[in-house]
Amino acid sequence: MLAVKVLPKGQITLPKEVRQKLHIEVGDTLLMDADGEQVFFRRGKTIFDFKGVLPSMGMTIDEIREKGIAGGVGVYE
Repeated sequence: MLAVKVLPKGQITLPKEVRQKLHIEVGDTLLMDADGEQVFFRRGKTIFDFKGVLPSMGMTIDEIREKGIAGGVGVYE
């Protein structure tokens, strides 16, 4: 088990061994959850990861995101 230190703004650094093992690179999105005293991370994607791939819907990515939030769209398990 590796230890990390929480910085004043709540930031932590993922150890290099963990980043390499999980193939986490700069710009990747991680999903985080907590259960009791345990914290879980997993790789995830946001709508921003699909920029340029999705067909144009006449809205910007930000507009699509805001519409999704307003409609109660959440993270899928």
